[in-house]
Amino acid sequence: MSYPKELSPNAAEKPSPNEAKRGSPLQPARRRTEAHFMEFVQRLWTTLLSAALCLTSLTSLGDTPADPNAAWLAEHYTKYEHRIPMRDGVRLFTRVYVPKDDATTYPILLTRTPYTVKPYGVDNYNDPDGTFAALAKDRFIMVSQDVRGRFGSEGTFVHMRPFQPNKGPKDTDESTDAWDTIDWLVKNAPNNNGKVGMFGISYPGFYTSMGMIDSHPALKAASPQAPITDWFIGDDIHHNGAFFLSQNFGFFWWFELPSEDPLRDAGRKFVFNNADGYDFFLRMGSLGNSESLHFKKRVPIWTEFLDHPNYDAYWQARNIRPHLKNVRCAVLTVGGWFDGEDLFGALETYRWTEKLNPGITNLLVMGPWTHGQWSHGPGNRVGDVDFHVKTGEHYREKIELPFFRQFLKGDTNRFQPEAQMFETGTHRWRRFESWPPAQAAARTLYFHPGGRLVLGTPSPAAEVGHDEFPSDPGKPVPFSQEVTTDYPRGYPTHDQRFAASRPDVLVYETEPLEEDLTLAGPIQASLHVTTTGTDADWVVKIIDVYPPDFPDPQPNPAHLRMGGYQQLIRGDVMRSRFRKSFEHPEPMTPNQVTPVEFTLPDTLHTFRRGHRLQVQVQSSWFPLVDRNPQTFVPNIARAQASDFRKALHQLHRTPQAPSALTVRVLPNSGN
Repeated sequence: MSYPKELSPNAAEKPSPNEAKRGSPLQPARRRTEAHFMEFVQRLWTTLLSAALCLTSLTSLGDTPADPNAAWLAEHYTKYEHRIPMRDGVRLFTRVYVPKDDATTYPILLTRTPYTVKPYGVDNYNDPDGTFAALAKDRFIMVSQDVRGRFGSEGTFVHMRPFQPNKGPKDTDESTDAWDTIDWLVKNAPNNNGKVGMFGISYPGFYTSMGMIDSHPALKAASPQAPITDWFIGDDIHHNGAFFLSQNFGFFWWFELPSEDPLRDAGRKFVFNNADGYDFFLRMGSLGNSESLHFKKRVPIWTEFLDHPNYDAYWQARNIRPHLKNVRCAVLTVGGWFDGEDLFGALETYRWTEKLNPGITNLLVMGPWTHGQWSHGPGNRVGDVDFHVKTGEHYREKIELPFFRQFLKGDTNRFQPEAQMFETGTHRWRRFESWPPAQAAARTLYFHPGGRLVLGTPSPAAEVGHDEFPSDPGKPVPFSQEVTTDYPRGYPTHDQRFAASRPDVLVYETEPLEEDLTLAGPIQASLHVTTTGTDADWVVKIIDVYPPDFPDPQPNPAHLRMGGYQQLIRGDVMRSRFRKSFEHPEPMTPNQVTPVEFTLPDTLHTFRRGHRLQVQVQSSWFPLVDRNPQTFVPNIARAQASDFRKALHQLHRTPQAPSALTVRVLPNSGN
């Protein structure tokens, strides 16, 4: 999902009293003014995206074409507004921009969004930028629609409305609404050539995926971008059953709370009265207290989430993957390696579309981006990490626009490979015939004594044993050094030295690499653990440790120290109650060695010669992930204060109970 997040003051705060509690040894690094300002700008862009027409349109929040770009749009396009009838009689508000040059016909590009198609009124034009500008300047009929029950559209809104496989003539879901909209447009939109494309980021990406199912004959191309796919297993709300708190709390308040003027006001921000999210959520206590203390029954969907702690029919009905069938259009799925919201959704949409629709054009693009970052701006950095390439511009001009030109305008001058993937570390685009690449070989990273990490060699029998660490729900490991009530978009690349110094984090790393090491594909974590409690979370983070002499940026007003920087590459969490089944959770037996396995999302990253590959293992990641009480209870959201207990965890590394990571390694290549 694309969230209009709370823009907390992250750049120039006074030191928080919680800094000592969090155990950070790097207080100067915590005030990285320039880097924080860059992330503030990125979050500001994302906020404007979500609160406007839709992410992909990048429209202005104003209602008049005061900007020169809006004036350009008014000069070259005529704006129409329609209420398009669906098969059950509900009418959906639809905005249509048609090129004024009627010397030829044009394909239609459709985005369906829950985030409003403001500004309303045929005389009010948007301010095109990024993706919207690139496509509009190439001349398409640009269509955006409020989905059922949102803003200008009639009907009832349902979050991730489930797909209905067996429909009657009047039955509707998001697939039929897309079909009916496309059917109306090709029959009524002026000067259209009978070909339609769909695209959208995050929630609009979900609507694009739904529109692909049982494709309308006129739908020739679809690009689901960071699409929501499964809210319990890997997108937005949960990862492997663990509830993601800070990135959802403010969003659903904003999304759900009715505004006094919905056609002009997109929503209301939650007022935290505390700049420090770590402190705010820790003081809140159990997740269930979010209702009694803050939401007070004003956010019904939040209550629904908390009332469904397991992967029951509620969540399973919102898993779009098995329904991605009868896709008859070309598909370009897009995602970001550092997308903290829907990285899982992009990868899974590509995989299931490939699996269920053999023979269609099914392409994948993954770049070094946060959520939706490819649709605007240069895309040359995330947080402190500079990629030295304007990846956003490359995507919009060399990948997205040519895709729609090929399948909607018949332009076949550009070859589109199966997978166009940006390789971080070397900072270059690569092309593959399949994903994961067939040439990537499975290798195993084993945990050794003394915090050593060894590729391909288990721990010797004479050195086997375990490593242990305490876990206190009252002092959880923070996921970021930033003071914010939201989550910083760049956290998936943040320096992890602050966590490595904590006693409740295990650290393993290789020796400095003698040659480049490229990981390509998913990462399988296989842990053997014990705990003195009856439940626990297990967080695994893959980290690139820069050499001590890595150069600082020049100029360097934020005084960054990149030597020894521990860049997060991939991280995820597994709630051990779901280790056997997401539908039927089970407690852990205290002090009994227990296997816990889960898959971290794919990566394409090269650890350069002289760098180290590091793995951190911990049991909290707060407040990104809600705290596990470490006592097995039927519903963690309803846990009592007495259920939150300290525990001692052990990670085993014996021949009978090895702990390791399975990765896919590409042959060393300089091409």
